[in-house]
Amino acid sequence: MKKSNENKSTNLNRRDFVKKTALASSVFIIPRHVLGGTGFIAPSDRLNIAAIGAGGKGISDIKNASVMGRERVAALCDVDFTGTAAKSVENFPKAKLYDDFRVMLDKKKNIDAVTISTPDHVHGPAAKWAMERGIHVYVQKPMTHNIKEARTLTQMARTNKIVSQMGNQGGSNPLLGMVQRWIDEDKIGAISKVQVWTNRPVWPQGIEMPKPDASLKPAGLNWDLWLGPATEREFVPNLHPFNWRGWWDYGTGALGDVGCHLIDIPFRTLNLKYPIDAECSVASVFSKMWTPDYYPEGCPPSSFITLHFDATDKSKSPIEMTWSDGGIRPSHPDIIPANDDIGGKNSANGVLIIGEKGIISTNINDSSPLMPKLYLNDGTTEFGPEVEENLEPEYGHQRKWVDACKAGFGSPEHLGLTSSFDYAGPMTETVLMGNLAIRSYMLQRENTEGAMEFFARKKLLWDGENMRITNMEEANQFVGRTYRKGWEV
Repeated sequence: MKKSNENKSTNLNRRDFVKKTALASSVFIIPRHVLGGTGFIAPSDRLNIAAIGAGGKGISDIKNASVMGRERVAALCDVDFTGTAAKSVENFPKAKLYDDFRVMLDKKKNIDAVTISTPDHVHGPAAKWAMERGIHVYVQKPMTHNIKEARTLTQMARTNKIVSQMGNQGGSNPLLGMVQRWIDEDKIGAISKVQVWTNRPVWPQGIEMPKPDASLKPAGLNWDLWLGPATEREFVPNLHPFNWRGWWDYGTGALGDVGCHLIDIPFRTLNLKYPIDAECSVASVFSKMWTPDYYPEGCPPSSFITLHFDATDKSKSPIEMTWSDGGIRPSHPDIIPANDDIGGKNSANGVLIIGEKGIISTNINDSSPLMPKLYLNDGTTEFGPEVEENLEPEYGHQRKWVDACKAGFGSPEHLGLTSSFDYAGPMTETVLMGNLAIRSYMLQRENTEGAMEFFARKKLLWDGENMRITNMEEANQFVGRTYRKGWEV
């Protein structure tokens, strides 16, 4: 077995192999001694993996990607190793530590693949930096912070022949096959509507951003690197490590947190494409009578989104999808018994796929029990298990990506991934369309009488191929973002 080292020619040969895609899959099963050379990564050899974001969700992402120590964790990158990232250091004491992924990927030449488990606003820059260097990427959901980044990374993965996977691990849940079968067998007939909801946010949201206070910055936190592509500002307490989710500079709100799990279910099983429009309304908070609080830099306390999709091969008629967060959920359908939960436990999160002959109900599609249930108008029901038997962590989502990295771009292992960027990119764009609608809904300008008014509260028509709102030019500012120098995507 090959020893790990930083020898230049060895590393170039390894990288050449990892990037190759044109070879037939049968080549990869030829014994290594027949092929010879150090550039071939046999299945028995170890991949060199690094983590960008080693705390929080990054702890399980890099641990699962190591496949119980089968692969080598060569490096860990985090902006604060005094926080939860210390657990990854404990798990992988031989890994070299970095606080800047750009430095790590330029200096540590033997890295084959990275897991990216940072706040949302760093997903795009980190993935782009890695893919430019021929490094395979596993990126937590949402794949990116904005729609333009998602399109850029999807195209880059194809061009650079990168094995990619987004971290919506529920996409690898075998019970999704039950939902797919019901749809493919036309169990519920023509589908016209999908309802998706969540109890998120569970972090502070819809409030004014806390004031900066540099005196409260943890000594071990590199705040400048944490900001990454976002506007430079003094340290703001309580954003790191979790409450960043409710602020547009860093997070993507409830949609970004669980939309890639929940919306994944209908998007995948109905083979949906880009939405054709987006419309929303949001909750208002009144601290003063007749004057709603206005904090456009942050996500609202709750929102209601409507997206429309053209018919596809799986959905023979146009489909309306609604999303609601902040604990607002759909009404209980008549054909589902009143004492049955809709979606998951206590009806807190869920998906209803509604057809002319019945309804499919499922839970959130992460590592929670999927709980698929079929209710037909004639009283027929079919239920999946409420307790799942998971044979490996997160349905093997990270392990399958690692196996695909070894097999190479275009291999059966790669094509079998459930959330490579070819799928995850368009799905993430759809999720983030909801946020584009929310941010447009909050746009204000001065009217002829000198008062501020909301001017973009209308249905937004979306040209998905060209990534443009066609009836409200001002809304297109939210397709992408402005980047600090050195962090561009």
